[in-house]
Amino acid sequence: MRSYIKTGLCILASFVVNSTLAQVATKQAAQEKAKTDSLTKVNYQETLQSLGIKLPVLPSMADDPNRPKNSIPVNNGSGYTDAHGQSLHRSQWGTWVNYDEDKANDYILPDPLVLKNGKPVTNAKTWWQQRRPEIVNDYETEVFGRVPKNTPKVTFEVSDIDKTALDGNAIKKTITGHIDNSAYPIAKPQINVVLYLPAKATGPVPLMVIASSNTKGNNETIKLLISNGWAIAYFDTNAVQADNGAGLSEGIIGLVNHGKLRGPEDWGVLRAWSWGLSKALDYFETDKTINPKQIGIEGHSRWGKTALLAGAMDPRWAIVFASCSGSGGASLEKRNFGENLDLIAAEGEYHWMAPNFIKYGGNWKAFPVDAHEMMALIAPRPLFITGGTQDTWADPLGEFKACVAATPVYTLLGKTGITIKELPAPDVALINGDLAFREHAGGHTDSPDWPVFVDFAKKYFK
Repeated sequence: MRSYIKTGLCILASFVVNSTLAQVATKQAAQEKAKTDSLTKVNYQETLQSLGIKLPVLPSMADDPNRPKNSIPVNNGSGYTDAHGQSLHRSQWGTWVNYDEDKANDYILPDPLVLKNGKPVTNAKTWWQQRRPEIVNDYETEVFGRVPKNTPKVTFEVSDIDKTALDGNAIKKTITGHIDNSAYPIAKPQINVVLYLPAKATGPVPLMVIASSNTKGNNETIKLLISNGWAIAYFDTNAVQADNGAGLSEGIIGLVNHGKLRGPEDWGVLRAWSWGLSKALDYFETDKTINPKQIGIEGHSRWGKTALLAGAMDPRWAIVFASCSGSGGASLEKRNFGENLDLIAAEGEYHWMAPNFIKYGGNWKAFPVDAHEMMALIAPRPLFITGGTQDTWADPLGEFKACVAATPVYTLLGKTGITIKELPAPDVALINGDLAFREHAGGHTDSPDWPVFVDFAKKYFK
């Protein structure tokens, strides 16, 4: 009996200790978030001031005459939803999120095949020598920012090799890129990568690099690629640069800027992540187990935006897969549906972009580029765009429309884009061309699209 009582007391004590530790961890996390939010707010306000931007004074949401009809107040008083439970955000410029297709299409897209002087682009030479550089310059000055010329040296090392991964079917390598921070030691960015190689490979293999918030990876995706004889690597973007405005004085951005406020054309977090991915690509090109001409990039959600940017700015990425990337990614910026430009220019996501991007908040028509031109920068390389039927926030129809609008550039460069004008039925994949699209039945995920991507990429990874 005493042993049972003693065991019970030990279990109770353990429960109390674990519960207390959990409470402490929750409190610490809340305090850390509050600190991050506070520093982000300060940085955002300083950025607005440096740009001379004054936000409009808006009426309360309850009294706003522009509030969508039939909007429903959320019980906690934090905002409104529509009848389907979709959040109706209002931007700080007064724009409400729209899910009404009839109100979404009042826009004119810039023509990727017309030079700024108004002359048409009729051949590949003019595209490569004149028009493409114009679009790149717009993205670097007005959207994502420029990579500084004084980025530090990166030295890679393989810190661990596991030859028993996936029950012996894969070799797992842990790779660290040490970024020289001697110029500003307070900032401590680094590159963290976990690479899986097929154990039975007899020569160099294709590789897909996945941009993510960590290097844990998805076991089913790893198995899928390994079973096809490909390698797969997970790249931790947050180790390079934190995903918030508070971290702009740290990470690689803080290291190069020495912690100072960014200038109008300075790079944002997405550009910093894509820089880190290019550095990882430098390493992969030296690994004799990998085919340097068959290295692709994939990302989902904000990392889908990153994958598109990385592919657009670094032509060494042989293939690009962007999943549910929404505004700032594959969906059209000027089309008012779901996530929109205003929301990315606001305090929660402005850090992704160059400060200059903020000046287009509430001024979408002046925005010099759009998503189809980002896709055009990837041409003629293969590109796979995906969305989900339930992921209206990322606007899969807007992503499809961008693919259609990018197709003329693929055609000019001798490749095939999207040859139909109407959105295909759910789960119908348009993968016969070099610019591919699929809207899976479901929500915000890339899992259903990986097997389809493998079928698409097999045309290029042989």
